[in-house]
Amino acid sequence: MARGRFILLEGCDRAGKSTQCAKLVAALQDKGHAVELCKFPDRTTTIGQMIHAYLTNAKELDDKAIHLLFSANRWEAMQQMKRKLRAGTHLIVDRYAYSGVAFSTAKGLDLTWCKNPDRGLVRPDLTFFLDLPTVEAEKRGGFGEERYENRELQEKVREVFLQLKSKEWVMIDARHSVPTMHHEILKVTEDKIREGERDAEFAEEDDGLLEDLFLDS
Repeated sequence: MARGRFILLEGCDRAGKSTQCAKLVAALQDKGHAVELCKFPDRTTTIGQMIHAYLTNAKELDDKAIHLLFSANRWEAMQQMKRKLRAGTHLIVDRYAYSGVAFSTAKGLDLTWCKNPDRGLVRPDLTFFLDLPTVEAEKRGGFGEERYENRELQEKVREVFLQLKSKEWVMIDARHSVPTMHHEILKVTEDKIREGERDAEFAEEDDGLLEDLFLDS
């Protein structure tokens, strides 16, 4: 049995990541795939609750401290994510370490320092970047409700995302309609799933989990 694929959706705030993640999960389930949604930060854990308090301006934390909490929130999910992937479940993930690095670097922390806590995390099989100009994001409902939602920071965050971008990332114009974006994301995701199934057919063993996030940078 082929392992599950790790499909990541990244982007600045209000780009539509959560909407597209939900639609992708539903579409894959309708087609008979085992699939689950993961969201970071996971605000249900003790660490996640501390992050939530910070993001909603209920608590103040040093920039390095909150960066490490975001990373710890990902690490505490890692073993369960690996088990699900090895069992053949596809994971659709809403934000990941790239967001953590982009936001902290945009606030003035060193890029290499920001990457280090996440080195060794499972690497996504496929990363979509939903690209939305900040001027468009400001027009969307809810913009400005959380700590990081302001124009100056969001524009810096986008710049760092583009520094982190590799040739494997799939760029999605988030100004397009929800159905148009979903159609493109679903098509590419299904191609990646089929590719994994073909690889498993011809290999004595599956290639395991792609690890060492940021190893090559």
